[in-house]
Amino acid sequence: MSNKIHRSMSLAKPDAQDISSKQKIALTLGVVGLFILSLALLNVDFSNRGWTLTASLLLITEGVILFANDAYLKKSKGIKNDDVWFKSLSSRGLLGWLTGIVLTTFYIVLYFYPHLLGLGKDGNPNTGLVSLFDPLSNLLSGNPASQWFVYGTLYTVAILVFGYKFLLKYRHNRYEQIRTISVMFFQLAFAFLIPEFMARLNSDSFNLPYYDLKNIWPLNYYNFEQYRVDDFISAGNIGLALLIFGVISIFVITPILTYKYGKRWYCSWVCGCGGLAETAGDSFRHLSDKSLKAWKLERWLVHTVLVFVVLMTTAVIYTYLSYDPEKYWLTKGIFLALVAAFLTLIFTLVMVFKRKEFGKDAQYGAIGYFVVIITLIGMHYFSSDTKLFLLEAETLRASYGFMIGSIFSGVIGTGFYPILGNRVWCRFGCPMAAILGFQQRLFSKFRITTNGGQCISCGNCSSYCEMGIDVRAYAQKGENIVRSSCVGCGICSAVCPRGVLKLENDSMKGRINPTEVLLGNDVDLMDLLNQK
Repeated sequence: MSNKIHRSMSLAKPDAQDISSKQKIALTLGVVGLFILSLALLNVDFSNRGWTLTASLLLITEGVILFANDAYLKKSKGIKNDDVWFKSLSSRGLLGWLTGIVLTTFYIVLYFYPHLLGLGKDGNPNTGLVSLFDPLSNLLSGNPASQWFVYGTLYTVAILVFGYKFLLKYRHNRYEQIRTISVMFFQLAFAFLIPEFMARLNSDSFNLPYYDLKNIWPLNYYNFEQYRVDDFISAGNIGLALLIFGVISIFVITPILTYKYGKRWYCSWVCGCGGLAETAGDSFRHLSDKSLKAWKLERWLVHTVLVFVVLMTTAVIYTYLSYDPEKYWLTKGIFLALVAAFLTLIFTLVMVFKRKEFGKDAQYGAIGYFVVIITLIGMHYFSSDTKLFLLEAETLRASYGFMIGSIFSGVIGTGFYPILGNRVWCRFGCPMAAILGFQQRLFSKFRITTNGGQCISCGNCSSYCEMGIDVRAYAQKGENIVRSSCVGCGICSAVCPRGVLKLENDSMKGRINPTEVLLGNDVDLMDLLNQK
């Protein structure tokens, strides 16, 4: 008799999920690829860095592909709960914590100690891991690699190879297939290749700053800093077009696409952060906190970050305009007046026409609004005399870059995938998600419709919601899901065994349909039914 202990609690399959021989070979290939990178990190001098890097990345890619093929192609299409809570990696076990520690350490070194990766200082050549990527960087941009090029390469490879795994896992769902191909394309082309090719255009008389075309303010909060604006203007028509595109994307492109498709057009189809979360982070989506406390923290924290980034961007542009006040018609005073007027207009329209959609959230928004306005007034009337510490643009930018751009989005947002789930940054800290969520709640045609009569309360939808939404509660009541935090990934629909949930774009009328208890004398029931 075998003494093997089975951990599975499944009645249909009492034997625990084991790793097959092919999967062990695949893991070995991937580990060898990572080992090569580790050797480079330890300053092992490879005679041919280009071929060494190629071999390392191919081994990692081949390992993931072989593992995914063996894990999913042997099974029928559809989603199964494959022991996600009984695997150490995906249930906050030892492997999960070790992975989180390794990822967190990598991000800390990347952001704050790049010399440990081998980044050359003061014109010195790169060494270690960074030097291993020099041939690829020289091929694409003509420049030596930086720590960000190393990170960008690994980031892109992760999205591509785990995107392939995602395609196999969700091959029964056409929406997931197209969406995943989209994020893979935008990461490879717009975030990785095009910016590198743009760097080849630079010369002594022409300089375009690094520009990820799919990054929109407030994600690219640095886009309006003095050096970047000067570079855009000095680059002539191309630079000016890119600068104008950055402004148009904020006030025109984003609202139109969100109106038609909800925030999913960006958060689940384009964004690099979302792309990594959906592919490499897919195995951890069930770890998102579904508690009421987490939801309350989410609302306060993400909107606080948004207020912070509005203040910082305003301060940066305000400072830029002060360098040569006679050069542009847009003076400091006019700029602050325009910002205040725009925020006042948005706030007034929301409070007059959309107050019911927000309820208590409107009050929280009002607090944030007045904080912004008071700070703007303080910047205009006091900064030139007293130089208030918190209103200095450089202080705001540095604080945001450290606390939000580095610690939150990088160290915590990605490093904590195995502990807090794959959308920690998107849910609690991303200011872009906050803006798009605001637009989605107010005037988007997107909603997730539910058929309560078909719901069997299995809980798959809520378990796999990476944004911590209790989807089952909506499904049981037959209520449309219209939430600011919903990124429209569609996984809740993909894992539903009864087809209860559907992602739809329809008219604004009846989009929000709370299922309140109605008495016969409170409403004309026949009229209500005819409207539905």
